Amino acid sequence: MHIRQVTGGLVAALAVTFSLMSGQATAAPAPAQDTAVAARVVTYDASGSAEFRSAVARGAAIWNESVNAVELVPSAAGQRANIRVLADNGWPRAQTTSLGNGTVWIGRQAVNEGHNTIRISSHELGHILGLPDIKPGPCTSLMSGSTAGTSCTNAYPNAAEKSAVEGYFGGALTRESGDAPLNTVIVD
Repeated sequence: MHIRQVTGGLVAALAVTFSLMSGQATAAPAPAQDTAVAARVVTYDASGSAEFRSAVARGAAIWNESVNAVELVPSAAGQRANIRVLADNGWPRAQTTSLGNGTVWIGRQAVNEGHNTIRISSHELGHILGLPDIKPGPCTSLMSGSTAGTSCTNAYPNAAEKSAVEGYFGGALTRESGDAPLNTVIVD
């Protein structure tokens, strides 16, 4: 599980606040070492992703390696997942219903044209994590999608993309949505 770091100053301030609320004044503790806060867990169901199941798992693993504020995990059998991943014959696309929730389609049309399945998976999961398309864009931008060309196999988000996802999911005050439009199918 990934963790997000909270500064020791925040922990000390909370300790003083709670001790004052209980009626006892105490000296503030010495600044603590960084304290960990668990990542928000977002589940995905790739059972409908057919031949792309391993690419979806790798795309999720790439996000887990890249950010700390959210962790993508396969849903348990019978559990309702935050993200449904399906395979079809169309173009890859995603529909985000809220931050961390929606449906991804891994379209065979892009795969048949030579686009990398792991990049497609990671890109579409990026939409569910709140990121919009950045088109046209270079291969170094995951969210540039197909505009980077079929030779691009980069499936990792760049620093700006990672930072945006950390901002959407990080800390106590998470946003309700990212920059990706909600309830709209984003066709890549």
